[in-house]
Amino acid sequence: MKAFDFQRASDAQAAVTLVADRPGAAFLGGGTNLVDHMKLGIAAPELLVDVTRLPFDFVEERDGGLRIGATMRNSDLAAHPLVRERYPVLAQALVAGASGQLRNLATTGGNLLQRTRCVYFQDRTTPCNKRTPGSGCSAIGGYSRELAILGVSDHCIATHPSDMAVAMMALDAVVRVQGPQGPRGIPLHDFYRLPGDAPERDTTLAQGELITAVDLPPVAGRSVYRKVRDRASYAFALVSVAAVLDLAGDTIDDVRIALGGVAHKPWRASVAEARLRGGPATEEAFRAAAEAELEAATPTEDNAFKVPLALRTTVAVLRDLSERR
Repeated sequence: MKAFDFQRASDAQAAVTLVADRPGAAFLGGGTNLVDHMKLGIAAPELLVDVTRLPFDFVEERDGGLRIGATMRNSDLAAHPLVRERYPVLAQALVAGASGQLRNLATTGGNLLQRTRCVYFQDRTTPCNKRTPGSGCSAIGGYSRELAILGVSDHCIATHPSDMAVAMMALDAVVRVQGPQGPRGIPLHDFYRLPGDAPERDTTLAQGELITAVDLPPVAGRSVYRKVRDRASYAFALVSVAAVLDLAGDTIDDVRIALGGVAHKPWRASVAEARLRGGPATEEAFRAAAEAELEAATPTEDNAFKVPLALRTTVAVLRDLSERR
């Protein structure tokens, strides 16, 4: 690990100024991802700005929904009564992530900013466009079992690792940030980037922009998160599905679906949603919608199994929600 400077921010604007004025600076929250990458030599910030003591450890009601502070710990957020009651999909996704010890440290803002666990990204001896732009993608033509089937490019097929972010994508979350130009809200769908020709950029954040909170709008209907993985705990998703389903009798009034483990960012299944809204809540309709969503999949030989796995998991989740009358 290389030497670095460390400062503890007195307030949000001071933190923003410190990082914005120094390109080699980074914010430090729980550190469960960044510190690992520093040890591996993947990240080498010149300055770490500790934001854990800023007043963002809260959950509060706002406009019928919730505002979640950026330093709220994952374990505390999963156990919060308002989250468990109104947004069970989020509570379930949080509990499905990492381990109890890590959830006690990891923060809401940091969870959104997790970087891929692609084995080549974490191995400095191999080419990786995300780690070293222009060096090549070892996963293309290499080991890719856990990697993306949707939204890929010729430069990167990595996946986003977060469970929490998949649930928040289905909930139409808005990320609140404070930056050099002032505050702004970024819909989560626009917060993340697909790899394109610049896979090193995971998000649309500018240098110095600090996540301060996440807003969840009111949600109607029932919701659930289901994660398929190689072992029962402490494993990243092969495929996960976060869904919210609101029925009017046997007709789908509204539906929101996000997939994890299949793309460079949490994948909003907008094609499937459009096919389902206003239609019947039947297994045939769920299957047709999932098939339509996955028509764009371009899997590798290693991860072609993810296409039927994502289809079956999506159908099962929607069927189960439709039966909860």
